[in-house]
Amino acid sequence: MDISFIDILKSAGSRNEKAKSIANKIRLAKGYSWVGLYDVKEKEIKFISCAGRSEPVIPSFPKDKGLNGRAVMQGKTVIANDIEKDEDYLLTFTDTKSEIVVPVFDKNSKQIIGTIDVESETINAFGDEDVKFLEDCAKKISGLWNQAE
Repeated sequence: MDISFIDILKSAGSRNEKAKSIANKIRLAKGYSWVGLYDVKEKEIKFISCAGRSEPVIPSFPKDKGLNGRAVMQGKTVIANDIEKDEDYLLTFTDTKSEIVVPVFDKNSKQIIGTIDVESETINAFGDEDVKFLEDCAKKISGLWNQAE
């Protein structure tokens, strides 16, 4: 599935509004229940915006914590298809069963600047197709992190 975010990235509006639109476009494209976008700062990971349910219970956390932290520290996509069996899971929603986190790399420096976090109420919700789709999205939306906060 090919998806474009150029219209959103070039549109007027705040960075948070664009992030919400991007998260919603990703969510609707695959029928995900919740999609969140996060900033990766020097020492913490910080929530930007989301689509689907409410905002996360924990809006920021140390850079090495949670599944987001694991994706950042390892520099690759992380899938937890049964969060009850994953010691790194940080509670966002009480009914989450699976989570996938994809790092977003700066096109120039190749540093991790953000993450796409998708959660599901179904065990074993994510597979290779989701990895490919979300990693493609991550490449296309990296320009969002270059916009003023």
